Amino acid sequence: MLEKILADVIKTGRLTVRYPDGRVGHYGEGSPDAEWVIRDKSAIRRLVRNPWLQMGETYMDGAWDAPKGLAVLLEVLLRNIPDESPSSLFTGVKRHFEQSNNRHASRRHVAHHYDLDESLFRLFLDRDMHYSCAFFANPDMTLEQAQRAKCELIRRKLELKPGQRVLDVGCGWGGLALYLARHADVDVTGITLSKEQHRVATARAYDAGLSARVQFRLEDYREHHGLYDRVVSVGMFEHVGTPHYETFFSKIRERLAPGGLALLHHIGQSGPPCRTNPWIRRYIFPGGYSPALSEVIPAIEKVRLKVADIEVLKFHYAYTLHEWQKRFQARRAEVVRRWDERFARMWEFYLAACEASFTIGDLVVFHIQIARSLEGLRMTRDAWYAQHDLKDEIVESA
Repeated sequence: MLEKILADVIKTGRLTVRYPDGRVGHYGEGSPDAEWVIRDKSAIRRLVRNPWLQMGETYMDGAWDAPKGLAVLLEVLLRNIPDESPSSLFTGVKRHFEQSNNRHASRRHVAHHYDLDESLFRLFLDRDMHYSCAFFANPDMTLEQAQRAKCELIRRKLELKPGQRVLDVGCGWGGLALYLARHADVDVTGITLSKEQHRVATARAYDAGLSARVQFRLEDYREHHGLYDRVVSVGMFEHVGTPHYETFFSKIRERLAPGGLALLHHIGQSGPPCRTNPWIRRYIFPGGYSPALSEVIPAIEKVRLKVADIEVLKFHYAYTLHEWQKRFQARRAEVVRRWDERFARMWEFYLAACEASFTIGDLVVFHIQIARSLEGLRMTRDAWYAQHDLKDEIVESA
């Protein structure tokens, strides 16, 4: 059955499949050129029955490998095999329940991924520990340079002035908050639901001598109070869930002082809404969802905020994930020693699947600049990219 499916659908790119009984199948032509070595006959039945879940699970089980590269194989498959249709009412109802991130569920979902040992993330992230899409103003940038360029671009889009108060919603390991305090002379409060991120970020602020200007709190965005000149959120909105979008943006509005400005950096669909991949939802990001703009903008409008600018960052996350995978592979043996082979295979499949999705799928990163009023905002983007080129950003020690 798998042979017939592949023969029918693989048209773009070349795929060589080595089956458990020794047979070799060749499908499609051109590039990219991928190889799939399937060792376990039972894996074929699992793949045919439920490919979107079993592709990852059978890889974790060691049932197959991709000698020419995991991301390359997944790219060929994604280019030729359509994903599940998002159009049915049943799919929409399931999507709603999958994203029901109330306070209790949000803490549980965050702990599943972000409360893994800090040392795991230090294996593959940049030195400043940014766990979100970098900005490759130049494809030849190092990961450190591209992450710094991302922070600088965000600083410019926030139009910061010395002494302003900034709220960082979903602050991660604190890299952006510390950057803004250093380079924009502002006071930053970061909030997170991850105990591990809170611990690390607080220690980093102390070590940097910035504890008086940068504070981190273990707090849900729905529970936080205070008034801020600026609000920024990077890589957190994917964990909010569509049932809670209006609540999220109403809280942003409540936190913004008159004349305030916010920037939302999040993964999204460049096409219509869809469901989160079931393997990603089960093993990596329970409750996670990357929305289409058509799901985000109405929620902003309903709370009477203004959309000031929308920028689409295309392919930057594919570059970022490629760099993370290279660093992960360089230290893969450490992961196996500390956890096990199955965990290592889960993590490398996650990185490869996401890289392939950002390379050829509908996934992009949106920068949405949001304001209570458009008065006083810049008319053009020129200042964000002028003065000195983002490509020339140098790397400071973390």
